[in-house]
Amino acid sequence: MNKVILMGRLTRDPEVRYSQGDNAMAIARYTLAVDRRFKRDGDATADFIGCVAFGKQGEFAEKYFRQGTKIAVTGRIQTGSYTNKDGQKVYTTDVVVEEQEFAESKAAASEGGYQQASRPAPSEAAGDGFMNIPDGIDEELPFN
Repeated sequence: MNKVILMGRLTRDPEVRYSQGDNAMAIARYTLAVDRRFKRDGDATADFIGCVAFGKQGEFAEKYFRQGTKIAVTGRIQTGSYTNKDGQKVYTTDVVVEEQEFAESKAAASEGGYQQASRPAPSEAAGDGFMNIPDGIDEELPFN
């Protein structure tokens, strides 16, 4: 099974081109900065993952997605290769987008984009081993 689910922020506006021919199709390319779940030494770490959306998905990306927008993507990994102008073989890996959607409210995006939620220290964990979520943070949780 080849299935990918990502959530991250666009590193720049999507680059959109249209295929040639009678049935021209939008092809949108963008890069998602996806935070790693576990961080070393407290430093934020992210992976930068190339995505490509075709047809209606590409048109949607062109119309609505902008740098900094937080989105969720499902798709599949596709690898390929080509020979560049210097004669060297270049290998590619992209996520071919099947579904894409906004991952934050319009209000949260207009407040200046990403704001890291303050998280309680592990010492503040409840007796059941789970951390308490402070009041007012529930707007930032993706599963409300």
